Amino acid sequence: MSNVICSCTLGENAKVRLQLLRMLHREMEQLYGDNGEGTSICEVELKCSHREFYENSTGEAPEIGKAVIVEADGGYDYGVVYSAGLIAAKKMKLKGLDEKAEGLGTILRFANESDVEELRAVREREPKIRETCFVKIKEHRLDMKLVDVELRLDQQKVTVFYTATHRVDFRALVRDLASEFKARIQMVQITTREEARRANSFGACGCVLCCSSWIQKIHANPFAEKQHASEYSHGENHSYNVIGQCNRLKCCLGYSKHEKCSKNSRQDTYPPIGSKVATADGTAIIESIDPVRKELCLRYPADGKEVNLSLQEFKAMFVKK
Repeated sequence: MSNVICSCTLGENAKVRLQLLRMLHREMEQLYGDNGEGTSICEVELKCSHREFYENSTGEAPEIGKAVIVEADGGYDYGVVYSAGLIAAKKMKLKGLDEKAEGLGTILRFANESDVEELRAVREREPKIRETCFVKIKEHRLDMKLVDVELRLDQQKVTVFYTATHRVDFRALVRDLASEFKARIQMVQITTREEARRANSFGACGCVLCCSSWIQKIHANPFAEKQHASEYSHGENHSYNVIGQCNRLKCCLGYSKHEKCSKNSRQDTYPPIGSKVATADGTAIIESIDPVRKELCLRYPADGKEVNLSLQEFKAMFVKK
């Protein structure tokens, strides 16, 4: 995961994300209703799916997916409107935030063509900054892995994302980078899930990773417990089927039907492999069992013929008529 090409605000994946958030906004309008009046709160998505709430000071109603320039600490940055109006206010309330107590930032203006060109220039400069950071880390002999760098739109702040197994003293590195880029340096340690998301690579299914393309938030996987992992491996060593590039259980498991398919439960449902059963066509041997498809393979020793049966068909063979 060394080639970081994350493109949450630019690129093909941005089109998918914008379409999804428009669909989400329409669904939430049907649930809550949103007439766009009574509030000027907007939820803006920044790079890498980082979202913050801002006060809309432009006096215009923002469209979902509209590019805006927002106020940052001591500067400005580029973002995309994710939700607005009463929906954004409700989401802010659900998160336990108070617009007066939190001191929200401000949407300065809507982005124009010059802002988009400036953003592209900033993104083109980031690979050179990343290469320089890699060289500096090597010079300082720091035990850390550089994942990505992010240059703010005003080019006054550089954020360095890295992974490490322990605490790293990077004070000398920060001074060196600040002198090199003439900007503020922020070091952010991220998890392996976030690293995989920023890699924007392809999974075993042949598609772009879900966390890079459409998943809005990386959350704790509900199948992270060992007992659930054994259930999805069906009692066998098939960890490559459930472990993703982040070395954690795949997020797509959360969208699979959760069924008890462990070795112990399988013994209560299916007969043992290799056992003999008497059928209308003669004695057969249970050759294999597929607990996912709920199928059994019967082999007839007399002629070597194999027959696949569903679990229901297999049980129906032994029902007394």
